[in-house]
Amino acid sequence: MSVPELTIERPAPQVAVMRYSRPQTLNALDSAIRRDIADRLTELAEDDDVRAVVLAGTERAFAAGADLAEMAKVDSVAMHAWNTARSWKAIAAFPKPLIAAVSGFALGGGCELAMHCDIIVAGQSARFGQPEVKVGIIPGAGGTQRFTRAVGKFRANLYLMTGRVFDARTALEMGLVSEVVPDGEVDRTAIALASELAALPPLSLKFIKEAVALADNAPLDAALEFERRACQFLFSTQDKQEGMRAFLEKRRPAFSGR
Repeated sequence: MSVPELTIERPAPQVAVMRYSRPQTLNALDSAIRRDIADRLTELAEDDDVRAVVLAGTERAFAAGADLAEMAKVDSVAMHAWNTARSWKAIAAFPKPLIAAVSGFALGGGCELAMHCDIIVAGQSARFGQPEVKVGIIPGAGGTQRFTRAVGKFRANLYLMTGRVFDARTALEMGLVSEVVPDGEVDRTAIALASELAALPPLSLKFIKEAVALADNAPLDAALEFERRACQFLFSTQDKQEGMRAFLEKRRPAFSGR
């Protein structure tokens, strides 16, 4: 019996872990698994019992890039027909907190997948990079854009143009990852963080996620206007009432998502 490449675990209340395991290829991302990740995230977006998701690989690799054995066989017409943008857009549009738990390699499409998440927790031995230039192409799932926005033009060009791989501490120093932890604590840290987020008001987190995304893509005035309107809207939610009442009553709030 074959082992599923993509599984969903429920390690804590309102937390899901989506784990990708294809060890024979160091979790290389083929077109089918990209679609599967997007489809499963779309399902989790509609699941009211899930408030935060951890995206994880295996000990040796989060995802070591695209599946070159598959890509070597196709031309530009076939690549266009794959419509990979559909899968990547679905991942980027996931409305709940999405945490990448990165152990081992996160290269090429794997690095891009991590950058589609809201928070990246990396193990000390994790390795990142966009080495597409070394096989005659460039990143095609946001690597040139998200990486540049995270680390700045000149650091981005250094790694994009050379294809160099860099370690977790360098990624942290550049602002690419959120936190670096011992290798054996990556999943546990990410799940604990997801549990922390799951206890917070879902609508507030959704609007924070949208507002932060606008910081990269919209003029400052437009982004500030969105922030103001989102803040004003939240004043009509039950969670705003519960949060402020709990603060004044010195108790832990119980947020409902309404």
